[in-house]
Amino acid sequence: MAGQYLIGSSFLAVLLFSGFLDAILPVLQLRAVVGEIFLHELEREGFEDAFSSSTKNYEPPPIPPPITFHAKLLDHPDLPRWLRYIQRTPFQTGYLYGSATSKDIGKQTVEVTAYERYSYETVRQTMIISIVPSPDGEMPYQADFLVKNWNVEEVLPTDIQDLFRQAVDSMWEQEGLTVVNITSALDRGGRVPLPIENRKEGVYIKMGSKDPFTDCLTAAKSPDNLYRCKLEQQPVITCYDSFSPQFTIDWCNLTLIDLTKINTTETMLVYGDGVLEDGSEFNPPEDASDRSFFDDFLLTLLLPFLLGLLLCLLLAYIMCCRWEGVHKRDMKTSDIQMVHHHTIHDNTEELREMAETRDVPRPLSTLPMFNVRTGEMINPLQGSRYDSAQVPLILAQQ
Repeated sequence: MAGQYLIGSSFLAVLLFSGFLDAILPVLQLRAVVGEIFLHELEREGFEDAFSSSTKNYEPPPIPPPITFHAKLLDHPDLPRWLRYIQRTPFQTGYLYGSATSKDIGKQTVEVTAYERYSYETVRQTMIISIVPSPDGEMPYQADFLVKNWNVEEVLPTDIQDLFRQAVDSMWEQEGLTVVNITSALDRGGRVPLPIENRKEGVYIKMGSKDPFTDCLTAAKSPDNLYRCKLEQQPVITCYDSFSPQFTIDWCNLTLIDLTKINTTETMLVYGDGVLEDGSEFNPPEDASDRSFFDDFLLTLLLPFLLGLLLCLLLAYIMCCRWEGVHKRDMKTSDIQMVHHHTIHDNTEELREMAETRDVPRPLSTLPMFNVRTGEMINPLQGSRYDSAQVPLILAQQ
């Protein structure tokens, strides 16, 4: 019985532990080309079907469950520097996008984990991205447009990219236009817009071509238009603005890049492997003169010691030699205060004695002349042998 109980407990523990294990989707093989935008859409439907069947026993919610994604490089805490992830809300689709460079050529493994907010289940999927060089090489002419009325996740779908490519094609008038990169304006130093309807973050879309820029694009960067941009005015476009009204372009932030005029030989750095060649060794210089550190020793140790000693002597003189004078001054000040106190006390006693012994008649203005109760008139000149000032007011009025 004990053995069967242990076997049953172990089986139950395995079942419970298996419920917390992540479901794993098949490995995806993706391909990224250097100099072109890479885009992968994290489809919610594929991850929803991969969640365990435990939640299917319940009645499905009226809206799809919220799902959030976390993407990172395998065995690393974050994505590679050329790859970005965006998902506006847990109810929207997530995107992996970016533009690889020649330094990233090779294979990179990205791990994506999906979290279902209602049941706290997770599904993982591994993606192997093969980064290959472009067969046509890097586009020598690139134009970077700032679209103010779109967010980055809104222009990532392929149909929106095709719509923007057509608008650029009508102004560039060249074939073979390529979307080189798409970057959020927030990643380029832009500000978060106010929470007002139809306010967008903005997005930078970089287009590339093998053909030079047209006069329409170069005129947007003319000195007159640059001066108008300094005055915060829109530049004058000589050709038809094919972007309006779908795309609002900030022509003052248009950047034209001509890679044919950049001398790469001057800026190219050659890195070694950090290992000396065979037979070579480091030879330090032999003609270095000896240096004496005695002066530095005196300056570092003796100078603070002398300053501290001087301060101690000064404090000893103040506390010991000046104590008698300070004590005498304090005693003198105390004696003056006591004499002043006794003088005030003696004057007060003298005034009280004079008030008790006075025998002078009261002023006529203070004598009662009319009795309110009896109506009797009193002669103010009538003498009195006693001082009426010492008679209570009630008795004086009777």
